[in-house]
Amino acid sequence: MKTLGLCLGTIVLAWLSVPVCRATQESKLREQFARASVQYGSVVNSRGEKLRTFITKPNNSSGKVPAIFFVGWLSCDSMEYSDANTSDGFGIFLRRLIDESGYATVRMDKPGVGESQGECAKADFDSEITGWQAAFDSLLQYDFIDRDKVFVVGLSNGGGFSPVVTRGRPVRGFVSCGSWGRTWYEHMLELERRRMTDEGKSPAEVNSAVKAFAGFYDLYLSKGLTPGQVLSQHPEWKSLWYDAPDGQYGRPAAFYQQLQSLNLGDVWQNVKAPVLVVRGGDDTIMSRADSEAIATIVNQVHPGSARYMQIDGMTHGFTVKNKFYDPLVPMVLDWMKQQLATH
Repeated sequence: MKTLGLCLGTIVLAWLSVPVCRATQESKLREQFARASVQYGSVVNSRGEKLRTFITKPNNSSGKVPAIFFVGWLSCDSMEYSDANTSDGFGIFLRRLIDESGYATVRMDKPGVGESQGECAKADFDSEITGWQAAFDSLLQYDFIDRDKVFVVGLSNGGGFSPVVTRGRPVRGFVSCGSWGRTWYEHMLELERRRMTDEGKSPAEVNSAVKAFAGFYDLYLSKGLTPGQVLSQHPEWKSLWYDAPDGQYGRPAAFYQQLQSLNLGDVWQNVKAPVLVVRGGDDTIMSRADSEAIATIVNQVHPGSARYMQIDGMTHGFTVKNKFYDPLVPMVLDWMKQQLATH
């Protein structure tokens, strides 16, 4: 997951007035690619908020080309990367796919991020997903995109729910990177156990805390209480909580309650397209069980349709020994080319 962006001011654009975040100020230079050009568009979510979209077209292309639709992460960071020398693993991955694939691409900034209207810290998942769906629908308006050759690449949180974005429209394949395919409750309990273990707590302390967290997250995620409301009812758990009283990781409590309500078993068992699941062996955000669940579900219904690929030593941010894992991009592109050749 990327870090939470900080808003610094306001700018008035021709098409909307929005908060300007640090990432936006840096991106005034706009993106430039060696082999692709960028167009800027917008879509509207269920709240009526205009959300910025980024569309790239490969240079010197003739006729229609395949396309990649990116579904982003959890945090309030822009999907626009004006710095070609970024050290952000997600940014390197995006930029290289854009420049090396020969495909068109489409991205979106969620509510309150970059030039998109709204306030990310208050935007729930329901309003965000309608933005992703509208952005996916916008693919149809670009005459250089081959609608029969679209791939969906989901990053981190976005890789878990990416089939919801397409609303059943046929695609050539899904690529899910560092994602989750179980319940958000299961993901969080495993994450808390791993976090406390990494902090050096004893096995006894970890087990006791996980028991408390099981009750905490049940009330928070399934019963609809905010973390603050849970702690008011159970003051004995106050020492466990490390985040805000009304949300977590910069997003409101409702966001995670709506993630918990998703049935990813149903979502992925209805996917008919091939699926590539990518995870780093040193990913401390999404566990092997989180990611592998996607491939297991798909293969249970459509044997052989999903491939699980774990890269030893790679982190959640696609780095190995603090360096971006260069083979990742050609591995993903080779898989896409195989799907175009066989379907």
